[in-house]
Amino acid sequence: MNISNTISIALKAIFINKVRSLLTMLGVIIGVSSVVLLISIGKGLENFITQQFEDLGTNNVYISPGQIFGEDGSFASSQRGAIQSMSLSFTIQDVRAIERLRPQIRAVTFYSPFTDTARFQDNNKDVTILGTSDNYNQVLITQLEKGRWFDEGESKGAEKVAVLGYDIYQDLFGESDAIGKKVRIGSISYEVVGVAEKKGTGGFSGPSFDEFIYLPFSTASRIYNDNKIMNIVVKIQNEDEVESSIALIEKTMLDNYEEDEFSVFDQRELLNVITDILGMVTIALGGIAAISLLVGGIGIMNIMLVSVTERTKEIGLRKALGATPNLILLQFLIEAASLSILGGLIGLGIAYGGSLALQSFFPAKVTWDAVVLAFSVSTVVGLIFGAAPARRASRLSPIEALRYE
Repeated sequence: MNISNTISIALKAIFINKVRSLLTMLGVIIGVSSVVLLISIGKGLENFITQQFEDLGTNNVYISPGQIFGEDGSFASSQRGAIQSMSLSFTIQDVRAIERLRPQIRAVTFYSPFTDTARFQDNNKDVTILGTSDNYNQVLITQLEKGRWFDEGESKGAEKVAVLGYDIYQDLFGESDAIGKKVRIGSISYEVVGVAEKKGTGGFSGPSFDEFIYLPFSTASRIYNDNKIMNIVVKIQNEDEVESSIALIEKTMLDNYEEDEFSVFDQRELLNVITDILGMVTIALGGIAAISLLVGGIGIMNIMLVSVTERTKEIGLRKALGATPNLILLQFLIEAASLSILGGLIGLGIAYGGSLALQSFFPAKVTWDAVVLAFSVSTVVGLIFGAAPARRASRLSPIEALRYE
């Protein structure tokens, strides 16, 4: 009796009882596929959000009302902070003050949201309107599918011109050309000068840019009788000047606001907080899914104990022919590990197929670290839960085993 024969006997035992082996592997299959799929969704979502932030443009600094972050760097959750964020706002004078912070500041844009109903012929849709500046598309890198952005003259003159988000364009105009057409927003008609290309959401649970209609701020503030600015975005000249520019902007804002009345942050700070949250959620979901691996391990142990009982005479015969306790131990460990590894491979296949199916609706990406983690855990589960049955088999007395009925 040698090791190669032991391995051969162990594998044959698995394939002789195919249905029982498959049912034994079921817990591991579900556990591995769940862990890998949930981690792939978390990683895919993280990559998606990172890409969205990069698409907004690098070297951007954001100024928002209220305290966005707490002292520990996470999102502020106090009721006072939430009330401040809704009640505070900025003015055009704040924008002009920041524009004067050159040469570090390349450009400054700002916006404020309004809600209304847009109509074209028989089509209508409730929309979010962004009253913004003529350089918004340059700071936040908004490419156009058709037409152009409104220019400085139209912005200063409060002209009734509009740029449509892609989904708004599709809902109102379908496949027909919207450029030069009149769209009615509320009771006012606007000329469509541009259509933004399809872009998607603006980050973690953020609104879709495709659902916005962009108007000159001067026009929107006059129509809706509200000249408050809700957010300011600053494009910095160089990436290595971002931190110093934040300090300079904060100093300027403190001339007119208290420290807790505004937040100045860059994309990296916001992205780090979001990815930390996603990381914790992914770990938690992966941990919950890993319970299936524990259940699968218990199933393997139970079946292996049954197998030892069923094959008592076989064990006695092998020992009588010269098999050592270590070879018997190895045989049953190989059986348990093989069941777990095969279950892990099937689970990986299911997770990969699931991630491909999800990609049409949701970002999902199977990563090597998830594969290695799940495969390693499934192997360890097989060895750990197979150890007790294997140890029991190796300790059987050959004489008693041969006499077993």
